[in-house]
Amino acid sequence: MPRAPFATDPTRSRGRLFAEDESPIRTAFARDRDRLIHSTAFRRLRYKTQVFVAPDGDHFRVRLTHSLEVAQIARTIARVLKIDEDLAEVVALGHDLGHPPFGHSGEDALQRVMAPYGGFDHNGHAIRILTLLESRTPAYDGLNLSWEVLEGLAKHNGPVANPGWALAAQEEVWPLDLSSFAGLEAQVAALADDIAYNAHDLDDGLRAGLLELDAVCEAVPLVDTLWREVKARWPGETRLRRLRPQLVRDLIGAMVDSLLAETRANLATVQPQRVADVRAAGRPIAGFTPALLAELGPLRAYLMRTMYTHASVKRIRAPAEQMVEDLFAAWHASPGELPEGWRDRCKTEEEPWRARIVGDYVAGMTDRFAIRQHRKLTGRDIMPDGSLF
Repeated sequence: MPRAPFATDPTRSRGRLFAEDESPIRTAFARDRDRLIHSTAFRRLRYKTQVFVAPDGDHFRVRLTHSLEVAQIARTIARVLKIDEDLAEVVALGHDLGHPPFGHSGEDALQRVMAPYGGFDHNGHAIRILTLLESRTPAYDGLNLSWEVLEGLAKHNGPVANPGWALAAQEEVWPLDLSSFAGLEAQVAALADDIAYNAHDLDDGLRAGLLELDAVCEAVPLVDTLWREVKARWPGETRLRRLRPQLVRDLIGAMVDSLLAETRANLATVQPQRVADVRAAGRPIAGFTPALLAELGPLRAYLMRTMYTHASVKRIRAPAEQMVEDLFAAWHASPGELPEGWRDRCKTEEEPWRARIVGDYVAGMTDRFAIRQHRKLTGRDIMPDGSLF
């Protein structure tokens, strides 16, 4: 399929930090995608919180399944826009790689305990994983991904005006031009994330019984309109288990259609002739139409008000944060208790890097491993009974 002139061309990549022979069967970005999928950090996303902590229910989303869904949406949009599908996919697959256990609760806790040492940011940590921590060969640290992949992961939400210590350290080694926008593939991946979590958090909330569809329709006109259209198409169908997934599909379709319409309009205005023009546009080119953005506002507000702050979700926030704080404090005080590789690194580092290494270890934990380690270290089980869906 012909490539758009503003697409990122893997044959013109800025390359890798450590030179390697190119693959005879895969483009640079396809190779990067495969490396990420085979990484340990990617597999750990299976047991990291999306909304529900360590869900026992087989059908609720976790970071891994969410990332796969984002990648599917991003790749489809990239194909329609004739930009590089592999690059959009790998940025989508890696966009949540740096999240610690227990989702936003875990990140808030790590930010607090690491504040004296520069703080914690999951985007910066993802870059740290891919360039340093996730090593699968004696040849170099990290996965040695292409510059464009690292750029997309660092800047998929836009330019970074004030990088934290992790991104700042990366800039000293291999600058990612943090003050500019990323290529269109990364911009698409970021919006695919919005599409996935808006639709699928609604789906999980309804499935878990945290949300009632009638109440959602009353509060969110966009969902009400789509739900009426679904019922009109199948007037004799009464099974919610068949109708509700169609509602979610239609919601995704509405967001994708809006993204394509607005992005095409912006492309017609900016008329980029190369990826450098996308980076230099001074504003994002990928986006939703103003009309859809206005319709998404009530959905986001409703999910925040009724799902993300639901009592069954909130009651695990304090114990989750306490576990992260306790684990960090224990290993920071006694780094000799860390596993061998981590323990050896702490012996040779002074502050603030010693604390940052402990933070790296805690951030890499899955929910269930953090729970087990906290129980082992403290002898206490502080997660409320019945809190794990």
